[in-house]
Amino acid sequence: MRRIRRPSSLAARLAWLVVMGPFLLFFCVPVVWLLLAPTKTDSQIVRDNPFSFGSLGSIADAWHHLYAFQDGAILTWLQNSAVYTFGALVVTLMTSIPAGYALALTRFIGRRTLLTITMLVMLMPTAAMVLPLYLEINAVHLDGTIWSVILPFSFFPFGVYLTYIYFSSNVPADLLAAARIDGCSEWQVFRLVAMPLAKPVIALVGFFNFVGNWNNFFLPFVMLPDSSKYPAQVGLNNLLAASPLFNTSSGTGNQILRPELALATLITIVPVLVVFLFSQRALVSGMLAGATKE
Repeated sequence: MRRIRRPSSLAARLAWLVVMGPFLLFFCVPVVWLLLAPTKTDSQIVRDNPFSFGSLGSIADAWHHLYAFQDGAILTWLQNSAVYTFGALVVTLMTSIPAGYALALTRFIGRRTLLTITMLVMLMPTAAMVLPLYLEINAVHLDGTIWSVILPFSFFPFGVYLTYIYFSSNVPADLLAAARIDGCSEWQVFRLVAMPLAKPVIALVGFFNFVGNWNNFFLPFVMLPDSSKYPAQVGLNNLLAASPLFNTSSGTGNQILRPELALATLITIVPVLVVFLFSQRALVSGMLAGATKE
């Protein structure tokens, strides 16, 4: 029987470059341009090579103009984003982890119904839920407050489902039963046995919730009427509206041009990048949890 020869390593690499090269260019080129844009003036961005480096002084000028917009509104927006995101993160972890544990490792009436509802809500587009959430928040007179953002941000059925999958496949029921036989209450079983084993999925749920809430635009835009309470993503929309490049009625004296917009975008990306870099080991562990069974 004739043996099939495997393609050489060089041929495999060339095939990989041919297939993946266009995708890498498509995603990497805009990022490189964004990193270089604050180093140049607005006229240099238009006139010079798009991938040329300007000067560090141009970055300082861009920051000065950006900070001058509405007396340092960019810092207020970043602070608001931190309050909304971390506030929602705490509530999410306090609710999603126990909910996933209960669905996975306890038996009660209505358990399957709750699990089905969780999965159905998880599949619904987030934008489709903004209007019902706004009506609920308005009914309890919380619209325009920080709770009108934190409470909807804390609604995270995907985190409940992730936790359910993790506890179902990685925490032996016999281990929990042994703890109960030793005299532990249900709360002690959860706190002393299940929680220490759930660190990977806690990190995973926290990361997804943080990134989704930090980058959320539509819900805060609907909930908050006051620009001083906007998070960073909605604040970027204000910068676009105030720039004569995107809004001709804003006037010619405004200094929000391409370098300032690029710098503001990079500043809003930094927190997500920092969180990812410091939590990537826990993220990989959480993503691989449940992939194999002993």
